[in-house]
Amino acid sequence: MGSTTRERIIDAGVTLFRRQGYAGTGMKAIAKQASAPFGSIYHFFPGGKDELSAEVVRAAGRAYALLIPMFFDSEPDVAVATRNAFVGAAQTLRASDYADACPIATLALEVASTNEPLRIATADVFTQWTRDMADRYIAAGIDSGAAEGLATPALWSVLERRCSNSFAQLRPRKAARDGAGVEGADGRAGRIGDSHLSVDHAAGRTEHGLDR
Repeated sequence: MGSTTRERIIDAGVTLFRRQGYAGTGMKAIAKQASAPFGSIYHFFPGGKDELSAEVVRAAGRAYALLIPMFFDSEPDVAVATRNAFVGAAQTLRASDYADACPIATLALEVASTNEPLRIATADVFTQWTRDMADRYIAAGIDSGAAEGLATPALWSVLERRCSNSFAQLRPRKAARDGAGVEGADGRAGRIGDSHLSVDHAAGRTEHGLDR
């Protein structure tokens, strides 16, 4: 938990919004979780719940973005790194008994369509995540246009697993059924399904398939 009152309030918001949703989380509960005076929430977030929830989304987005270098910096093969991200998401869900889902997707699905500050915050976070992941694919030699086409379904598939409360939905579906194909102008191709990424470099590297 954060060391300052403001950080503790944000951390409490991340936890409670993720587990209880926007409507199910009250400001008094956040203050209690943060061990902070109730009035301090409005001191730091005068816009109330809307302002706090938007900051929670951005803070969680920054924290989750750190997972990209964590997986990709330690594994030069982007196919393996993507698979590891899927496995890590599933393990987190199981370890938390499906309580620790993605706080950003939870809020986005619940109220972002009717709450403009949240809509903007979630859009900014998802856009940055997609760019960060696409940069990893580009660094691996995939055409920039194809890289974004790979990053978007990869990101959403990982989020689907983090938001699911059903173990059955964690089981990968066959790429032949759900896969999307992209190919760069230079001949490099990638294919990603719900849990499958293959990268075929122009140099003739062997295709990597993720476990199905």
